[in-house]
Amino acid sequence: MYEEKTSEEPEQEEYIRLPLPNKNKNEMFAIADRLMGGSRINVICSDGKSRMARIPGRMKRKQRVRAGDLVIIKPWDIQNDKADIIFRYRRTQATVLSRRKLIPEEIDVF
Repeated sequence: MYEEKTSEEPEQEEYIRLPLPNKNKNEMFAIADRLMGGSRINVICSDGKSRMARIPGRMKRKQRVRAGDLVIIKPWDIQNDKADIIFRYRRTQATVLSRRKLIPEEIDVF
């Protein structure tokens, strides 16, 4: 009467496409270090500098950026010590990037 469904296919790891920093647009990886208040956060960038990054309103309303998060930033053209946050990775996404060795060793804490 009832048939049992057995899958003979082996389970495969799901491939997730993640955005990466575009070097042509001067984007880079960074780790969120300290919340400063007023939608500002101090980040440590892959080039070794510490910058003040701004969380844009479209990101502030939808997702939280916390200390320790991996983000993509774009430094300002006028003031190089300030930046805008472009994208925030979830913890599982950051570990996938770390396993694939796409994060620079200077900021790879995952």
